[in-house]
Amino acid sequence: MAQLINGKVVSAQIREELKAECEKLKKDYGIRPGLAVIIVGDDPASKVYVNNKEKGCAEVGYYSEVYRLPAETTEDELLSLVQKLNNDDKIHGILCQLPLPKHLDETKVILAIDPKKDVDAFHPENVGKIMIGNYSFLPCTPAGVMKLIESTGTDISGKECVVIGRSNIVGKPQAMLLLQKNGTVTICHSRTKDLKEVTKRADILVVAIGKADFVTGDMVKDGAIVIDVGMNRKADGKLTGDVDFASVEPKASFITPVPGGVGPMTITMLLKNTMTAAKNTIK
Repeated sequence: MAQLINGKVVSAQIREELKAECEKLKKDYGIRPGLAVIIVGDDPASKVYVNNKEKGCAEVGYYSEVYRLPAETTEDELLSLVQKLNNDDKIHGILCQLPLPKHLDETKVILAIDPKKDVDAFHPENVGKIMIGNYSFLPCTPAGVMKLIESTGTDISGKECVVIGRSNIVGKPQAMLLLQKNGTVTICHSRTKDLKEVTKRADILVVAIGKADFVTGDMVKDGAIVIDVGMNRKADGKLTGDVDFASVEPKASFITPVPGGVGPMTITMLLKNTMTAAKNTIK
């Protein structure tokens, strides 16, 4: 029977620390961390994320601005707004909520954000820094996953770590972070042969593929730590992860629930990156 890794509890502890840091930064340097979030169009999931980011800023005492732009916003208008925020000293972090409407080039927008304010860590400069282990910011979800593993008291060094999924947002950076902690890392994807044979070796299994209940108990080693990054909505409206919780939970030593596992950590790590960006401006 696995112990649940409660993302809400871990997230709340980090937010308390950020709140105290925010007060200290204001008192010692007159700096209040500032985050600007841009959302284009009315994607329902994006709206929820943006509202949660706004609430998170208020909770820890940050300054925040939200730009809700219509779906027909042109690329020039969006890039012009990014440039304005790049030059605004009140803003330490800029986030453009993805996905963008199809007529807008996501790569162009990511490249336009000043790497020093890129609190999503999507800019190639920040991605490169993560690769060599000399970074200011980490992508929010993988960073949150590392905190959750840390909360179990597990030493990653020497462990067999398997990541299912190779996206630029989760899978690839997740593998890098586990590697930096001296894990022995395997990345699996849709072309992996004998997936079950690979996943059954994992001491730490991170699943981020966007397929509901994909990983089942027969794919998991006894005593493994299982981190479920997935967030899928079933036909009955209920949320479920990429891991079939009912069959995997009895075999794992620790497991994240969905919801309430990785989800709460993502915005908290965004707030942590914004704090880092603010501190980096201290002369």
